[in-house]
Amino acid sequence: MLVPIQIARFLPSGRSLLVGFALLGLAVGGYFAARETSMFAVRQMEVTGARPSVVRRVDEALAPLAGRSLLQVDAAAIDRQLEPLPDVSLISYDRAFPHTARIVISAERPAAVLRHGADAWLVTERGRVLRKLSDPMRLSLPRIWVPDAPVPAGELLTEPTALNPALLLGRVLAADPSLFAQIVRARDAEGELVLVLHAGPEIRLGRGEDVPLQLAVAKRVLRLVEGEAQYVDVSVPERAVVG
Repeated sequence: MLVPIQIARFLPSGRSLLVGFALLGLAVGGYFAARETSMFAVRQMEVTGARPSVVRRVDEALAPLAGRSLLQVDAAAIDRQLEPLPDVSLISYDRAFPHTARIVISAERPAAVLRHGADAWLVTERGRVLRKLSDPMRLSLPRIWVPDAPVPAGELLTEPTALNPALLLGRVLAADPSLFAQIVRARDAEGELVLVLHAGPEIRLGRGEDVPLQLAVAKRVLRLVEGEAQYVDVSVPERAVVG
């Protein structure tokens, strides 16, 4: 009987167990009470990571979360509120007690109208399908014509003939917005990327390995030929070819 008595000396007493369970119950009860009261109500949302116009749209989408407890607001709740904004995705979320939600987002700019027959979809600079368009003629964005219907809204394009021109237009938009405004179509012709301008000439970029330099060379060449060229090939920008 000696060994059991020695072990018993190290076991918590009944009173200690009662106190421990009571403290645990208070902690759990306090947590659920804080979830249901205004103790940690959301009073401020700090949204960063995108342009002011996008942040304003996100603020409007997240407005229903104001007043809810920070303990109730999680990434899933924020994602549900952002569902109507398919061009916006949540990067991170942090609680700054007692009343602030810090949210970092990423936004994608529309870069093209994807066309398949009579149907049209709005596509971002990263090749994400935003939504189907009922009246594509209202948008002056460049067109990408494809033989097959794209992936569902919210997903990234997978077919190279659709994805590659979309990514190219995204790079053009970032590198030269004024030239982007002159583009009417973009296409992937068997791995060769092509931009078609309003005035008619094409800019052929090969695989588009150095888009900013290629665009700068193409613009300079087009100024020199004064609108007489049908195309300028800057696949190798050091040796531009005019047709």
